[in-house]
Order: sequence, then C-alpha cells, then structure tokens
Amino acid sequence: MTHLPHTTFSAADIAAFMPEMKIGLLALVNDAGLPHLTLISTIRASSPTQLTWGQFTEGLSKQFIRRHPQVGFMVMTLNKEVWRGKATFTHTARQGPEYDAYNNIPMFRYNAYFGIHTVYYMDLAAHSGRQVLPMGQVIFSAVQTMLARTLARKTQTPVLNMWTRRLLNKLDNLKFVSYVGEDGYPVIIPVIQAQALDTERVIFAAGAFGDELRAIPKGVPLAVFGMSLSMETVLLRGTFEGVRRIGGLPCGTVAVGWVYNPMPPKPEQIYPATALEAVRVF
Repeated sequence: MTHLPHTTFSAADIAAFMPEMKIGLLALVNDAGLPHLTLISTIRASSPTQLTWGQFTEGLSKQFIRRHPQVGFMVMTLNKEVWRGKATFTHTARQGPEYDAYNNIPMFRYNAYFGIHTVYYMDLAAHSGRQVLPMGQVIFSAVQTMLARTLARKTQTPVLNMWTRRLLNKLDNLKFVSYVGEDGYPVIIPVIQAQALDTERVIFAAGAFGDELRAIPKGVPLAVFGMSLSMETVLLRGTFEGVRRIGGLPCGTVAVGWVYNPMPPKPEQIYPATALEAVRVF
C-alpha cells in the first residue's frame, strides 16, 4: 500500500462505511514504537475528510491512540470490498451528533449493559479507494501456505497455544499484518492465507498482496491479527523473518514473541505469561 491516491472520501465511500456489519481495523503504535492492531467495527467516514469510531469497551488501543495519534485503518464490507489508509487522531467527545447517531444504532440503543460512551475523531490523511479482495489469489495462496507448512522446519517453543493455532489455521478466518511505515503511520495488509507454521511462527505465501508483503523490511516488528466471523480474535507480535522460498514457494514468516487476547470481558497478555498478583486493596 505504497500509493494512496485519494485524500477525500466520496459519497459512495461514506455510504459503504455505514452498515454495522463490517470489519473495521485500526493499526496503532504502542509506547515502545511497535505496531498494534485492534478490531473497531464502529469506524465510519463522518465526512469527506474525517473518520469516527465509538468506544464501548476498554483496551490498550484507547491508551495508545491518545499518545501516538498516527493511525492506519482498514474497512472491509460483507461483499469483500476493502478500503485502506492512514489518518491522524484529533480528539474525543461524549456528546454531539456522532455520539447520538452511534447510540441510536439498534445494537447499542437496545443493549441493557453498554452503549457508546466516547466518540473518537480522526482526520483523513489518504486512502486507497475501493478495492475488491482478490479471492482467487487468496485461495491459491492459502493452498500454497498449507503446502509450505508441511515442508518447513519446525520449532517447539511454546508461544502459540492450541486455540490460537486452530484459529489461525482455519482457512475461512481472517488474518492481517501491520508494521510501522517510514512516515510513522502503520500499514495494514490482508494475509488471509496466513497460518501457524509451528508453536512459535506464522507463515504466509506471498501470493495475494505479494508486492506489499515483499516490501516489508526484513527484521521489522510485525503485528498479526487473527479473527473468526464469530468475532473470536487474537493479536500476535514478533519479528518479520522476510520472504524466502520454502519448498520452492515464496513465503513470509513471523517469529512470534508476544500474544494478546483483545476480547472482552478482559483483554490481557497471554504470552509471555504475567505473574498473578494478590488483591490487597478492596
């Protein structure tokens, strides 16, 4: 995604972002300068030059965006149309027309437990325009990835547990990677073909979005986000080992060193394991 030809959203873009049922992702930068991906299904284009999204759960992403406002974003509709771009966080609000609009969505209006309590505003920097997900290339790349998995040398470092590997290896689940670009904005690339190579690494054939995957600098920190259509999610982060041939197939691999559960009710780090602390204040 080196070329982002659009600096405003068209009326068709704005309309495409409106449905509740869509995939929205934000790529952020954490306090260590590393990429962080989060699912934000409420993301919308509120004007030709502005995006908004509504907060109803807590998590690391809400902390990071306030301190590091440069953001990458992606929207994928149910008919597999994709928009990707970059934006800059500006402010939040707890009232106003966007706040009212979010809380009048049936999901939040009739929910007895939570609604949107904060709206986040971002100024658009640039975006790709509408792109159709290349499903033929994705399916072919997924088959190539499966073949490369059988040929690659395995490691046994216990980073990815069985649940995580199963989520990544299911072919109809969605996977994405992100790294921080030279301009400071994170980049998001779909890698639906990605799978767990072993208990420590993720592998993906460089077929679909191959030019973008080959352009990722070897050795950079890479975030990997996996999700099912039932909204089970996992976030991994590790070192990109570059694209090389495995059994004659060009594949990228990520050596994972950090695993995070972004799902409610309690987002938390899974690997490395954190020590349990006694509750001493009640």
